[in-house]
Amino acid sequence: MTVLTRATAFPHSRTVISTVAWAGIVAVVLAGCSPDAAGAPPQSAVAAESGDGAQPIDAGKRDLTLKIGSILPESGALAFLGPPDEAGVKLAVADVNAANTGLTIDATYRDSGDTTTDTATVSVTDLLAGGATAIVGAASSAVSMSVIDQITGAGAVHFSPANTSPDFTDYPDQGLFWRTNPSDLLQGEVLGNQIAEDGNSTLGLIVLNDSYGTALADATTAAFEGAGGEVVATSLFNEGEANFSSQIADVTAAKPDAIALITFDQAQVITPALVGTGFPGDQLYFVGSNLSDYSDTFEPGLITGATGTRPGAKQVTAFTDRLLELDPSLTDFTYAAESYDAVILLALAAYAGNDVSGRAIADNLRQVSGGTGDGTKVTDFADAAATLAAGEQIDYDGPSGLITFDEHGDPTEATIGVYEYGDDNTYSRIT
Repeated sequence: MTVLTRATAFPHSRTVISTVAWAGIVAVVLAGCSPDAAGAPPQSAVAAESGDGAQPIDAGKRDLTLKIGSILPESGALAFLGPPDEAGVKLAVADVNAANTGLTIDATYRDSGDTTTDTATVSVTDLLAGGATAIVGAASSAVSMSVIDQITGAGAVHFSPANTSPDFTDYPDQGLFWRTNPSDLLQGEVLGNQIAEDGNSTLGLIVLNDSYGTALADATTAAFEGAGGEVVATSLFNEGEANFSSQIADVTAAKPDAIALITFDQAQVITPALVGTGFPGDQLYFVGSNLSDYSDTFEPGLITGATGTRPGAKQVTAFTDRLLELDPSLTDFTYAAESYDAVILLALAAYAGNDVSGRAIADNLRQVSGGTGDGTKVTDFADAAATLAAGEQIDYDGPSGLITFDEHGDPTEATIGVYEYGDDNTYSRIT
């Protein structure tokens, strides 16, 4: 394994990547601060500007009901993510309500569908009409982009556990869009360098033509070519397409050493068809949106040795065991931890501000994540609330790993795992 260390700036951001490890887990630390919401800044903003660090939040026991909604994929191209993501939300709601802090969550669960339907718009309309001041989802960046104005325009927090499109970083969301997943500028950089490090000189890409797919493809291309490789073919398809023969023919005609599939569940169709042309399954690369258990989908050994990347810390057995107690049918845990942490952070922000409005939650999210200065490290809601009630600042990190928000609502500390498929078409972390 080669480990490279260098400074890399994200475009349109004052934050800087300080460390990137290309194989295994990649930890990235970024820094930056800005005033909080409009109006009189809270103590944390004043302290950050003066260089004295964030001041404690004065939070006693509350009597608050936080209404949240979820728009997670119960149908559509990312439906396989629905069960683990909803389980993460439900577990967090149970933990907050069991803590007996005076803050309780009233949660409503709705489908996001995908971009071929208006399911997300209908769901958001219903949730806002029901009084939700924070909405968790969607999993798809394109779906979130279709409803972000509807959510933030209503003054509610839009919090995604899975969106990775760089377009959200500078989107005019009034400071109301947040995410527990890093931008694809990072995953693409890791993926491109991993493909090059594996000894491949040429690369082909089959890419979903939406904000998620094209952004990740661009970042992967830049990293791979920056490492000395050449992208010889990139073929796009649109959501809703079911036949990928032309894309497969376009890419294989260029005879690449490796092919990256930047898709959703379309990988279930593309992968066997691609290997059926004679392309070796161990030269395929998957990404977070299609890195899945294919043991019941593909013939044994079809993709043995294939590689994939996905944002997120290593799965913690104690956490996945709790999810299985909630939903014994779970076989995949993708973004469950990020969904859990999204809800915990929303609850902590509401508790810290003694206010369940979307604006008040947004004003405190960065602070409870540790993004405005030093705080006591906490890893569960009950301890975090007790620390806040004692008048101390907190720095929450949960099962998804390190979480520290910048002024754009992006996590500034994140991990990217590299995975490999075995003979049974299931994947495991390389490191």
